[in-house]
Parts: sequence; C-alpha cells; structure tokens
Amino acid sequence: MMATYDNAYSRFVAFVKIVLPLAALALLSTLFLFSRPQETDLTIPYAEVEAIAREQIIGEPTYTGVTRDGSAIAIGAKSARPQHGNTSHMLADEIVAVIQMPGGTIYDINATAGRVDTSSRQAFLSGGVQIVTSDGYDIQTRGIVTSLSQTNLQSDGAVSAEGPLGTLDAGGMHMTGTGTDEYLLVFNKGVKLVYTPAN
Repeated sequence: MMATYDNAYSRFVAFVKIVLPLAALALLSTLFLFSRPQETDLTIPYAEVEAIAREQIIGEPTYTGVTRDGSAIAIGAKSARPQHGNTSHMLADEIVAVIQMPGGTIYDINATAGRVDTSSRQAFLSGGVQIVTSDGYDIQTRGIVTSLSQTNLQSDGAVSAEGPLGTLDAGGMHMTGTGTDEYLLVFNKGVKLVYTPAN
C-alpha cells in the first residue's frame, strides 16, 4: 500500500514540475502580447525618491488649536517637512492661516513659506505675508511671528496697509489681546497715514 502511495506521489511531483513552468510561460507570453506601451513616463528619478525619503514630506498638513484667551487658530499648508529631522520644527510651503477672536474679528493670513515650532508654540511666516481682517484692513509685510498659545502677532519688519481710514505705512505692527474679548492692533516704529475720508 505504501509503495502505491509513493508511486502516485512521485508521478504527481513529476507532473507538477512540467506543468507549472509551462503555465507560467504561457501567462508571461499573454502579458507581453496584450500589453501596450504607456504614453506617460511614470519613472521617478532616484535622486527625487531619495529626497522624499530623507525629508519625510507631508502633503496638505493642518494644525488647529485654541489659545488660552479663547482665539481659534487654524493653519494649513501645501506641504511640510521636519527641519533637520526634528518633527517639532516643521517647515511649510504656501501657508494659509485663520485666527478668529472670541469677539468675532477674523484674521485671514497667507504666506509663501514658514515654520511651525510646536515646542515653543510659535509659528514663523515668511516670504511675503498678507493679512486681511474682517474689520476692513489689508496688511502686507515681509513676515510675522504668531503665538499658538495666546493671541499675539508681530510683524517681522515694515508693513503697509489699507483700511477704513486710508493707506498706512509703518516700521512694524503688533496685535495682542487685552485680557478681555478686546484686541489691540498697533502700528509703530514710524507711522505714515494718508487719510481718505469716507464718501
């Protein structure tokens, strides 16, 4: 009985050794016959793959939070990556941020680039920054520093603005909370205002 089993098993193994390679060859031949050349080149250069792996790029990241004095902050970007491998220091491109005060005033902020430092709870926006406020100001500056833990925003350099009073140029700008639902926006370091009376 055992000899019969061994003979059947041996014949099965011999059969498989012949059939499986033939089946694989037939399958490959079919793939080559029906495959068509691709019109687009999807090859990623080795250097680019290496850079992506090294920089750990994150697509469309977002950060949201509420400051101690009740302002809601939301920051989004096209992409971000750790600075020198440190995930608490994120470099970002094409930043869009919104700060909404408890009293209802909204600051819409756009920046070319920036860095979010979660360890010091600060965001540094640079490369040209635009701030549009819901109470009618359109402010342009080189860069700003804003806190993520309390309402505190300061320009990095000179600012130019258009608002309800007219056009304004100043050496700097600082916006901070007063401890209540009110917030103080101050232009300083030499202010030039061209007053435009309302019609």
